Amino acid sequence: MFERLGRFVVGKAWWVIAGWVIAAAAIIATTPSLSDITSADQESFLPRSYESVQATELGQRAFPQQATATATIVVKRADGQKLTPADEARVGQLAQSLKARNIPHTSGYLTGPQAVAPDKSVQIISVGLDAPTPDDPALLDAVRDLRSDLGPELANSGLTAGVAGDVASFVDNEDTFNQAFAVVGIATIILIIGLILIIFRSPIAAVLPVVVVGVVLSITTGLVAAAGKAFDLSVSQDVQTILLIVLFGIGTDYILFLLFRYRERLRAGDDKRTAMIVSVQRVGEVITSAAGAVIVAFLVLLLASLGFFGSLGPALAIAVAVMLVTSLTLIPAVVSLLGRYVFWPSKAWQRTPKATLSHRLGTAVGRRPALVAAASGALLVALAVGVFGYKADYDFSAGFPQDTESAKAAKDLQRGFAAGALAPTETYLTTTNGSPLTEQQVTDFAAAVAKAPGVGQAQPPERSTDPSVARVNLLLDENPVSNEAITLVREDLRGAVHAAAPPGTRALVGGTTAIFADINSANNRDLSVILPVAAALIALILALLLRSLVAPIYLVIAVLLNFAATLGATVYLFQGIRGEPGVTFQLPIILYLFVVAIGTDYNILMIARLREEARAGNEPHQAAAIGVEHAGPTVAAAGLILAGTFAVLILAPISFLQQMGFAVAIGIVLSAFVMSMFFVPALTALIGHKAWWPGHGDARPTTGRHARTADLPG
Repeated sequence: MFERLGRFVVGKAWWVIAGWVIAAAAIIATTPSLSDITSADQESFLPRSYESVQATELGQRAFPQQATATATIVVKRADGQKLTPADEARVGQLAQSLKARNIPHTSGYLTGPQAVAPDKSVQIISVGLDAPTPDDPALLDAVRDLRSDLGPELANSGLTAGVAGDVASFVDNEDTFNQAFAVVGIATIILIIGLILIIFRSPIAAVLPVVVVGVVLSITTGLVAAAGKAFDLSVSQDVQTILLIVLFGIGTDYILFLLFRYRERLRAGDDKRTAMIVSVQRVGEVITSAAGAVIVAFLVLLLASLGFFGSLGPALAIAVAVMLVTSLTLIPAVVSLLGRYVFWPSKAWQRTPKATLSHRLGTAVGRRPALVAAASGALLVALAVGVFGYKADYDFSAGFPQDTESAKAAKDLQRGFAAGALAPTETYLTTTNGSPLTEQQVTDFAAAVAKAPGVGQAQPPERSTDPSVARVNLLLDENPVSNEAITLVREDLRGAVHAAAPPGTRALVGGTTAIFADINSANNRDLSVILPVAAALIALILALLLRSLVAPIYLVIAVLLNFAATLGATVYLFQGIRGEPGVTFQLPIILYLFVVAIGTDYNILMIARLREEARAGNEPHQAAAIGVEHAGPTVAAAGLILAGTFAVLILAPISFLQQMGFAVAIGIVLSAFVMSMFFVPALTALIGHKAWWPGHGDARPTTGRHARTADLPG
């Protein structure tokens, strides 16, 4: 099949290119924009079955006046002394003066005796921030306006103030985020061009992946938007960045797979057309299987209960499918026309390297497979042990620079009030039959929840315009986004709040900590479902590719071991050496996307080459040596590019970006080098012919075109 495809694409190269240009122009011109299906609605992040979502919905319905977000102005004396009654009165005047300025998208300006810290160190003004969506830029402008007005209002008052809260924190770190991702984008292009220049010594080969991925990204975003419109799907605002990274990762892999094999065939003496036909025949099945495994891994995300991952899966699957078609049609057509000029001006492609590093590594694997398998496997296992110390971290603010205004104001607030002051836990009381709540019911409930485990302070109960609903905000003793607070809410606090509901009523627990507690539960559930299902489906694809039941088993085990080793290495560094309280809770699913899914490409490329060398008549040890020699440079180049791209994030001054950069970079390095270049070839050599049981995947073809091409060198 792939030989016929190669002959068609090479024979009709100009027609294939013209068809691509027409199709790309039509898709880009007729499909909607990705922004049309982008949503920042975090209520869809969790299913409605979770209590925190039900509490949020009840709060929005019963307290419609509540703001989209909140900014907290933290006022203290400039000399560090306790606030005096005159100071408290001045803060009250400040709230009224700011309110009178009618700063767009702000409301409330609530303060008073209850807003003064028990130790008189600070007083707060709670300001509502109103916008249609939580990611509206108007919220950022409102915080900036608040800050610019605070200075003149407090001049010569002896008081100083700072604005804290999630929106204020984003304002303070917006430039850092933008710079980090800009650097990643630039670094990606530089790494791709730079490394391919070093490998092929050709500007044409170096620029080819960048141009192709740029075209594919435009087509993909249009198709994703069209699919979103057709099936009523929405995607996160982060999807564009993730699509770009995934396309650069797999796109560069597939292009390198073809270019390395094309160069190999040219060295063997094929003309430019035959070289590409044989390359598509040999590599087409590998690329298709690799893409199939990645598509399956991404589509398995549809099983996730977290809405973000469920919508991300189809988008990424579409991206990989488009890149697959591109790799089997457009790239071969273009390269077959360029011929040897794709490697211009270098002449090195004409010479087969002697005594290269990959040759020496291949020889070592072939001669000592038991030692290589034991050493590489032991390294992966030692790193994987770190998983048992993994703790999820939900505190993004702790990873930001601590010298910003929002960080300093948050510290002042937490010193004066309970630790949970910036993110109160919301408890709602409502009657089961819709009848009005009595004052006694509300009073008894408020008194009971104030004594619940972990509660530092309870704010006065609030009655809704709906007489059947009341709310009591609780300030926890723990940092509201810490593991301790999340565990507290999930295991003790919720039970105590439910028990405090008087007869005929029910209670719900919401707020930031409760949402993270539910995300924690959903995340654990999703990983326990996604990883086994993805492993089984990837094993099925490998079984179809290799016509074997044995090889897919140890290949999937290797991928899962590599996933655990990557997470364990991150735990060792960030929780162990750096002493951080945990690793960002998003990391396991990020590693699934970029290490399990994309890292599988390297395994498939290597095992397919091992089978090819076995079918050429080489014994298992010799096949491993030749396979590592020929496939090793491809795997190494692709792995270095993707790992280097993420490694740049380690330079960002934000902890969770550093964690993500290190984890994905080390995961790709382990996938490409330890697993694919050492562990898998060595294990395959040790198992020998039984690796291909019950089929005869390593049997030399005796008839047909495959028999003739098997006799060709390389």
